[in-house]
Amino acid sequence: MIKYTIKRLLQSLLTILIVVSIVFLLMRMLPTDYYFTPEELDRLSEQEKNDRLAAAGLLDDPITQLLRFYQQLLRFDLGTSRRIQTGVPVAEVIASKVAISLKFGSISLVISLFLGVVIGILQARYKDGIVDHVGTAYTVFVNAVPHLISYSLLLIFGSRVLGLPSMYSIRDPIRSAILPIACLALGSTAGYMLWTRRYMVDELNKDYIKLAKIKGLSTREIMFRHVLKNAFVPLAQYLPSSFLLTITGSLLAERFFSVPGMGPLLADSISRYDTNIVQALVMIYAGLGIIGVFLGDVLMTIIDPRISLTEKGDAR
Repeated sequence: MIKYTIKRLLQSLLTILIVVSIVFLLMRMLPTDYYFTPEELDRLSEQEKNDRLAAAGLLDDPITQLLRFYQQLLRFDLGTSRRIQTGVPVAEVIASKVAISLKFGSISLVISLFLGVVIGILQARYKDGIVDHVGTAYTVFVNAVPHLISYSLLLIFGSRVLGLPSMYSIRDPIRSAILPIACLALGSTAGYMLWTRRYMVDELNKDYIKLAKIKGLSTREIMFRHVLKNAFVPLAQYLPSSFLLTITGSLLAERFFSVPGMGPLLADSISRYDTNIVQALVMIYAGLGIIGVFLGDVLMTIIDPRISLTEKGDAR
């Protein structure tokens, strides 16, 4: 286990460095005019522009800039924002957004996981019944209808029927957070319902379940002691990633309800050519995704000790 952990951590670090390096070099291929605002392009002379670029180290060759970037990372220095919040350290810009996205994302994850697993169990338990048909219809609707339309329908119902705020406001944080959280949980709930039902139905058709029935075990014992435990193992692999990636926010939902979270930050920083924020966000996204996969593997071994992460012959 220790050998596997060290190996995966080294692979993860290498992957993150490759991703960040590629993004860094691509950003340096942009024309230098993108580093200035339209007002600065009109106001500054060519010499003044070159002086600013030289002071920022942007006239050095890309490899030199990349090595300097790595040195800054070792000092936990992500640079300062050039456009989003000019002069403010990138770490502060991101930190102010992370707390909001984490709050919304974690609440929606708990809701969607609870509802998705519970309804998925009921669908598998009463397969081809009313609950199963309604759950399947909901899953098909959520997956077939574009999120923008489903969000709009929920917004209309919540604001006109329930009287909830249509936009997020710090003056009314609890009530104005209900619709964004509901929208975030909308799709995830359908996903957990679909996969819980699928894995449980697969387990119910296996021979050990038929043997358990012959031995006289009750339906409740079979469902919760055997079926649910084995069916939950594949789902558990994705839980750490799902939780960690709540930090990154949701681009559509947060922008739709004007939530000042992480979701719109990457798109805004790319459109406004704030390269330091782009580099930091790519590194964060890559790191969270890779760590989430690793933790998912570990969680699977905790739930089902029969799964081994160490190499045994040709298998793992």
